[in-house]
Amino acid sequence: MEKTSEKVRNIGISAHIDSGKTTLTERILFYTKRIHAIHDVKGKDGIGATMDSMELEKERGITIASAATYCEWQDHEINIIDTPGHVDFTIEVERALKVLDGAILVLCSVGGVQSQSITVDQQMKRYKVPCLAFINKCDRSGANPFRVIEQLKNKLGHNAVAMQIPIGLEADFEGVVDLVSMKAVYFDGTNGENIRVEDIPENLLPEAVGKHEELIDVASMFSDELMEAALEDNVTDELLISAVRRGTIAREITPVFIGSAYKNKGIQPILDAVTNCLPCPSEIENYALDLSNNEAEVILSNDSQKPLVAYAFKIEEGQYGQLTYVRVYQGALAKGDTIFNVRTGKKVKVGRVARMHANQMEDIGKILAGYIGALFGIDCASGDTFVSKDINFTMTSMFIPEPVISLAIVPKDNTAEINMSKALNRFSKEDPTFKTYVSEETGDTIISGMGELHLEVYVERMRREYNAEVITGTPNVSYRETITRLAEFNYTHKKQTGGAGQFGRVAGYMEPVIEEEFVFENKITGGSIPTQFISACEKGFRKCLEKGPKMEFPVTGLKIVINDGQSHSVDSSEMAFTAAARGAFLEGYAKAKPVIHEPIMKVVVETPNEYQGAVMGSLNQRRGIIFATQDEGYICVIEAHVPLAEMFGYSTVLRSLTQGKAQFTMEFCIYKKVPNSVAEELAKKAKERGMK
Repeated sequence: MEKTSEKVRNIGISAHIDSGKTTLTERILFYTKRIHAIHDVKGKDGIGATMDSMELEKERGITIASAATYCEWQDHEINIIDTPGHVDFTIEVERALKVLDGAILVLCSVGGVQSQSITVDQQMKRYKVPCLAFINKCDRSGANPFRVIEQLKNKLGHNAVAMQIPIGLEADFEGVVDLVSMKAVYFDGTNGENIRVEDIPENLLPEAVGKHEELIDVASMFSDELMEAALEDNVTDELLISAVRRGTIAREITPVFIGSAYKNKGIQPILDAVTNCLPCPSEIENYALDLSNNEAEVILSNDSQKPLVAYAFKIEEGQYGQLTYVRVYQGALAKGDTIFNVRTGKKVKVGRVARMHANQMEDIGKILAGYIGALFGIDCASGDTFVSKDINFTMTSMFIPEPVISLAIVPKDNTAEINMSKALNRFSKEDPTFKTYVSEETGDTIISGMGELHLEVYVERMRREYNAEVITGTPNVSYRETITRLAEFNYTHKKQTGGAGQFGRVAGYMEPVIEEEFVFENKITGGSIPTQFISACEKGFRKCLEKGPKMEFPVTGLKIVINDGQSHSVDSSEMAFTAAARGAFLEGYAKAKPVIHEPIMKVVVETPNEYQGAVMGSLNQRRGIIFATQDEGYICVIEAHVPLAEMFGYSTVLRSLTQGKAQFTMEFCIYKKVPNSVAEELAKKAKERGMK
């Protein structure tokens, strides 16, 4: 670790499901000599990919938890985080991108820019992460990298520029033409480890020259030197690469590379690009908030001599205690140091410092600024900031989406109950999008998450890792109540029980609002409600939002304005006005025509063309509104808005409709009013619950 941070790259590999992220990481580890044999993602050989260390990941052939590793390439040290593609595990991508300086966006040369590619791209924008694009699977039939580059420009708004063109495609894919050095590159040997550089084949020369000119045009916008050199016709490789690097770091250019990770072609050039085009930690500006100075923004310096600022971006409960993944932004974190957790104010002693290679640990002395490492046996939560005692800085928190689906779980016996509570404690600490609570109405334990697969995986992990056998109930959808028109209220709360009584009158109106969940406005004049009781009124109204009077769903999209009232010099109290506000809420709410809203999901189905009709029919049956279909080769992409309540078990239905050839992703989109028939059904269920 004695190297300077100029030679460090912290990168993530993100993409849509099945684009080949984990396969690409496996090849990178092989070429950088971190592993000595290549294994398949599906684990056909019983081993599985290095980065998918969880049993469930090997069985399903998907990535569930992001995994960190590091490798060396041409004297540069590369820290890599391989992230999941499924939208259900979106928090894993979110927290990885929060601490990374660069990323590789992997795209399938057949599927192109898919729904999850769009989500990942939005996450990169949120954290301003510079990225390279890698168009994978050029050996598959229907591969067309140039169509994908167009989609990068049109769908994602990237200034995408080709750095290579393919030599042959589909079954004839042999290698790539490097548009910087203007040479043909072939990958020989059993695993593509021997690179052969030759002159460009005659038939590709005109296309290569055209694309080379295009690359110079785009890159020269970021370098005056390159522009002059282009006019004099003496462009050097170094000039071109440094201009591309400048544009990439500014997020103004996305260099595009092509290859096939599975067929071991085109991986070494992407490693060169990571070292040549992506930023080192000191080239990225990271901010912290100074809690001692009104949360003023402070720019952190990537200097190991300065006071420590480190961010715990992920925690994992291992066999022997908690493992905390940290990124050090400033200062150094050494074994034996005493550090402070800004959130809790507690001081902690660092016992063990390690670097991770998937699920293997290697002990090290310290983590310097700009590096990613892991601490062992420290009690903290995901998103905590650690500092040395001289400063009181905190990193900004990451974006955490709200859960959209709930499931009731019941333990089979007493042992399962004890193990289940241990598992739930651990999972909710590790994953901020996984929530758990006990329902007041039914007494059931409810787990909430980002999708069916998310909850299914956690239930399976409870069985395997904690031996907790649980029975799952029907999933609950997060319905909401809201009002549709303005309604006035004027309510007086009176109670006389000998001695001082209770008195308070609250008047005003409520109306629907679109963007906000709840707005409270005080328009009292002349002190008809004394100032000290206004907060009690707001408290009374807020309390009513938790369970709506219509069907006991949370109330949202409501604005309450109080403009009149009355108090009594002896009998008025905070309690009286809280009760008066509750009465006023119930009075106004009944007149405001309340309705039920349900979560609508954006569903994207990718299916072979021959099943298009059947898939569209299945979405229509589920009250889906189809708003876009497009043919991409022999694959058809259908985009629809479908209520979440209708999507349960859809993966099984889709598989049987399409012989297992289609796949879909869904993510929360908007809340919308439920149709009358559904509202009646919900009212009936609410009535049955009340009878119980």
